[in-house]
Amino acid sequence: MATVSHPVFARVYERLSVAMDRAGTAAFRRDLVAGLSGRVIEIGAGNGRMFAHYPPGVTEVLAVEPERRLRAAAERAASTAPVRVSVVDGLAEALPAGDGEFDAAVVALVLCTVPDQTSALAEISRVLRPGGQVRFFEHVAAEEATGLHRAQRLLDATLWPKLFAGCHTNRDTVAAIGAAGFEVQELRRFRFPATSNGPSSPCVLGRAVRPVPAVQR
Repeated sequence: MATVSHPVFARVYERLSVAMDRAGTAAFRRDLVAGLSGRVIEIGAGNGRMFAHYPPGVTEVLAVEPERRLRAAAERAASTAPVRVSVVDGLAEALPAGDGEFDAAVVALVLCTVPDQTSALAEISRVLRPGGQVRFFEHVAAEEATGLHRAQRLLDATLWPKLFAGCHTNRDTVAAIGAAGFEVQELRRFRFPATSNGPSSPCVLGRAVRPVPAVQR
Protein backbone atom coordinates (compact mmCIF):
# COMPACT_ATOMS: atom_id res chain seq x y z
CA MET A 1 0.00 0.00 0.00
CA ALA A 2 1.12 3.55 -0.73
CA THR A 3 -0.42 4.89 2.46
CA VAL A 4 1.41 7.68 4.24
CA SER A 5 0.52 9.15 7.60
CA HIS A 6 0.83 12.78 8.71
CA PRO A 7 -1.78 12.75 11.49
CA VAL A 8 -1.02 16.17 12.98
CA PHE A 9 -0.92 17.89 9.61
CA ALA A 10 -4.06 16.05 8.47
CA ARG A 11 -6.02 17.27 11.47
CA VAL A 12 -4.83 20.84 10.95
CA TYR A 13 -5.51 20.69 7.21
CA GLU A 14 -9.07 19.46 7.68
CA ARG A 15 -9.86 22.62 9.65
CA LEU A 16 -7.67 24.92 7.56
CA SER A 17 -9.18 23.82 4.24
CA VAL A 18 -12.68 24.71 5.45
CA ALA A 19 -11.51 28.15 6.57
CA MET A 20 -9.65 28.71 3.31
CA ASP A 21 -12.71 27.79 1.26
CA ARG A 22 -14.79 30.31 3.21
CA ALA A 23 -12.10 32.93 2.60
CA GLY A 24 -12.19 32.45 -1.17
CA THR A 25 -10.58 29.15 -2.13
CA ALA A 26 -13.98 27.64 -2.96
CA ALA A 27 -14.33 30.09 -5.85
CA PHE A 28 -10.92 29.07 -7.20
CA ARG A 29 -11.95 25.42 -6.95
CA ARG A 30 -15.08 26.11 -8.99
CA ASP A 31 -13.08 27.95 -11.64
CA LEU A 32 -10.52 25.17 -11.71
CA VAL A 33 -12.95 22.45 -12.80
CA ALA A 34 -15.50 24.53 -14.73
CA GLY A 35 -16.38 22.96 -18.06
CA LEU A 36 -14.70 19.62 -17.46
CA SER A 37 -16.26 16.49 -18.92
CA GLY A 38 -15.56 12.78 -19.19
CA ARG A 39 -13.26 10.85 -16.86
CA VAL A 40 -11.14 12.87 -14.43
CA ILE A 41 -8.28 11.89 -12.12
CA GLU A 42 -7.71 14.15 -9.12
CA ILE A 43 -4.25 13.79 -7.64
CA GLY A 44 -3.87 14.57 -3.95
CA ALA A 45 -7.58 14.88 -3.24
CA GLY A 46 -6.99 15.66 0.45
CA ASN A 47 -10.26 15.65 2.38
CA GLY A 48 -12.38 15.99 -0.76
CA ARG A 49 -13.07 19.72 -0.78
CA MET A 50 -12.99 19.71 -4.59
CA PHE A 51 -15.71 17.10 -5.07
CA ALA A 52 -18.69 19.44 -4.64
CA HIS A 53 -17.55 21.60 -7.55
CA TYR A 54 -17.33 19.05 -10.37
CA PRO A 55 -19.78 19.90 -13.17
CA PRO A 56 -22.37 17.39 -14.44
CA GLY A 57 -20.41 16.68 -17.63
CA VAL A 58 -17.89 14.73 -15.54
CA THR A 59 -18.81 11.05 -15.70
CA GLU A 60 -16.33 9.79 -13.09
CA VAL A 61 -13.61 11.08 -10.78
CA LEU A 62 -10.80 8.85 -9.56
CA ALA A 63 -9.53 10.66 -6.46
CA VAL A 64 -6.03 9.62 -5.37
CA GLU A 65 -4.96 10.41 -1.79
CA PRO A 66 -2.13 8.67 0.13
CA GLU A 67 -2.66 10.18 3.59
CA ARG A 68 -4.93 7.81 5.50
CA ARG A 69 -6.88 10.31 7.62
CA LEU A 70 -7.47 12.67 4.70
CA ARG A 71 -8.44 9.74 2.48
CA ALA A 72 -11.09 8.67 5.00
CA ALA A 73 -12.47 12.23 4.99
CA ALA A 74 -12.46 12.20 1.18
CA GLU A 75 -14.46 8.97 1.17
CA ARG A 76 -17.10 10.65 3.32
CA ALA A 77 -17.17 13.66 1.00
CA ALA A 78 -17.50 11.38 -2.04
CA SER A 79 -20.78 10.00 -0.70
CA THR A 80 -22.47 13.39 -1.19
CA ALA A 81 -20.66 14.53 -4.35
CA PRO A 82 -22.78 15.55 -7.37
CA VAL A 83 -20.80 13.20 -9.63
CA ARG A 84 -19.46 9.67 -9.17
CA VAL A 85 -16.22 9.75 -7.16
CA SER A 86 -14.02 6.77 -6.27
CA VAL A 87 -11.35 7.45 -3.63
CA VAL A 88 -8.20 5.32 -3.77
CA ASP A 89 -4.82 5.08 -2.10
CA GLY A 90 -1.89 6.04 -4.30
CA LEU A 91 1.06 8.32 -4.94
CA ALA A 92 1.44 11.01 -7.58
CA GLU A 93 4.64 9.36 -8.76
CA ALA A 94 2.92 5.98 -9.29
CA LEU A 95 -0.72 6.61 -10.16
CA PRO A 96 -3.03 3.57 -9.93
CA ALA A 97 -4.32 3.93 -13.51
CA GLY A 98 -3.58 2.77 -17.02
CA ASP A 99 -2.11 4.73 -19.90
CA GLY A 100 -4.41 7.31 -21.49
CA GLU A 101 -7.42 6.51 -19.29
CA PHE A 102 -8.48 10.05 -18.46
CA ASP A 103 -9.75 13.15 -20.23
CA ALA A 104 -8.45 15.50 -17.54
CA ALA A 105 -6.29 15.63 -14.43
CA VAL A 106 -6.84 18.01 -11.53
CA VAL A 107 -4.19 19.14 -9.05
CA ALA A 108 -4.99 21.66 -6.34
CA LEU A 109 -2.33 22.65 -3.80
CA VAL A 110 -0.56 19.35 -4.48
CA LEU A 111 2.48 19.89 -6.71
CA CYS A 112 4.10 21.87 -3.91
CA THR A 113 4.19 18.73 -1.76
CA VAL A 114 5.19 15.89 -4.09
CA PRO A 115 8.77 14.73 -3.53
CA ASP A 116 9.53 14.74 -7.26
CA GLN A 117 7.57 17.08 -9.53
CA THR A 118 9.15 15.66 -12.67
CA SER A 119 8.03 12.11 -11.89
CA ALA A 120 4.56 13.24 -10.82
CA LEU A 121 4.02 15.24 -14.00
CA ALA A 122 5.30 12.36 -16.12
CA GLU A 123 2.72 10.11 -14.47
CA ILE A 124 -0.03 12.65 -15.10
CA SER A 125 0.98 12.76 -18.75
CA ARG A 126 0.95 8.97 -18.92
CA VAL A 127 -2.62 8.57 -17.65
CA LEU A 128 -4.04 11.37 -19.82
CA ARG A 129 -5.20 10.75 -23.36
CA PRO A 130 -3.54 12.86 -26.08
CA GLY A 131 -5.33 16.19 -26.03
CA GLY A 132 -6.29 15.69 -22.39
CA GLN A 133 -5.87 18.60 -20.04
CA VAL A 134 -4.34 19.37 -16.67
CA ARG A 135 -6.16 21.86 -14.47
CA PHE A 136 -3.86 23.27 -11.79
CA PHE A 137 -4.24 25.56 -8.78
CA GLU A 138 -0.98 25.87 -6.87
CA HIS A 139 1.03 28.26 -4.75
CA VAL A 140 4.38 28.97 -6.39
CA ALA A 141 7.66 30.84 -6.15
CA ALA A 142 7.53 34.61 -5.88
CA GLU A 143 9.27 36.80 -8.42
CA GLU A 144 13.04 36.38 -8.34
CA ALA A 145 15.23 39.04 -6.72
CA THR A 146 12.51 39.88 -4.21
CA GLY A 147 12.60 39.57 -0.45
CA LEU A 148 9.71 37.10 -0.55
CA HIS A 149 11.56 34.87 -3.00
CA ARG A 150 14.60 34.81 -0.71
CA ALA A 151 12.38 34.10 2.31
CA GLN A 152 10.75 31.19 0.46
CA ARG A 153 14.14 29.65 -0.31
CA LEU A 154 15.18 29.93 3.33
CA LEU A 155 11.93 28.43 4.61
CA ASP A 156 12.09 25.54 2.13
CA ALA A 157 15.60 24.71 3.32
CA THR A 158 14.60 24.69 6.99
CA LEU A 159 11.22 24.38 8.71
CA TRP A 160 8.43 24.73 6.16
CA PRO A 161 8.48 21.23 4.57
CA LYS A 162 8.72 19.61 8.02
CA LEU A 163 5.75 21.54 9.35
CA PHE A 164 3.54 21.15 6.26
CA ALA A 165 3.97 17.53 5.15
CA GLY A 166 6.62 18.18 2.52
CA CYS A 167 5.20 21.42 1.12
CA HIS A 168 7.64 23.73 -0.69
CA THR A 169 6.90 27.41 -1.31
CA ASN A 170 9.60 28.18 -3.88
CA ARG A 171 8.75 25.86 -6.78
CA ASP A 172 8.36 27.17 -10.32
CA THR A 173 5.47 24.83 -11.01
CA VAL A 174 4.39 26.45 -14.28
CA ALA A 175 7.88 25.92 -15.73
CA ALA A 176 7.81 22.31 -14.53
CA ILE A 177 4.46 21.72 -16.27
CA GLY A 178 5.91 23.08 -19.50
CA ALA A 179 9.09 21.03 -19.13
CA ALA A 180 6.93 17.90 -18.78
CA GLY A 181 5.66 18.47 -22.32
CA PHE A 182 2.34 20.14 -21.59
CA GLU A 183 1.19 23.24 -23.46
CA VAL A 184 0.05 25.88 -20.96
CA GLN A 185 -2.97 27.50 -22.61
CA GLU A 186 -4.49 29.50 -19.76
CA LEU A 187 -2.71 31.01 -16.78
CA ARG A 188 -3.78 33.38 -14.05
CA ARG A 189 -1.37 34.68 -11.41
CA PHE A 190 -2.61 36.21 -8.17
CA ARG A 191 -2.04 36.48 -4.43
CA PHE A 192 -4.19 34.63 -1.93
CA PRO A 193 -5.17 36.21 0.31
CA ALA A 194 -5.06 39.19 -2.04
CA THR A 195 -3.37 41.50 0.48
CA SER A 196 -0.96 38.88 1.84
CA ASN A 197 2.79 38.82 1.41
CA GLY A 198 3.11 35.42 3.09
CA PRO A 199 5.38 32.68 1.75
CA SER A 200 2.50 30.71 0.22
CA SER A 201 0.55 33.68 -1.13
CA PRO A 202 1.78 33.76 -4.78
CA CYS A 203 -0.60 31.46 -6.66
CA VAL A 204 -1.40 30.29 -10.17
CA LEU A 205 -4.56 28.83 -11.65
CA GLY A 206 -4.48 27.47 -15.17
CA ARG A 207 -5.00 24.88 -17.84
CA ALA A 208 -2.44 22.90 -19.81
CA VAL A 209 -2.91 20.30 -22.54
CA ARG A 210 -1.07 17.11 -23.41
CA PRO A 211 -0.26 17.61 -27.11
CA VAL A 212 -1.71 15.31 -29.74
CA PRO A 213 1.17 13.60 -31.59
CA ALA A 214 1.65 14.74 -35.15
CA VAL A 215 0.35 12.28 -37.73
CA GLN A 216 3.26 10.50 -39.34
CA ARG A 217 3.00 10.10 -43.10
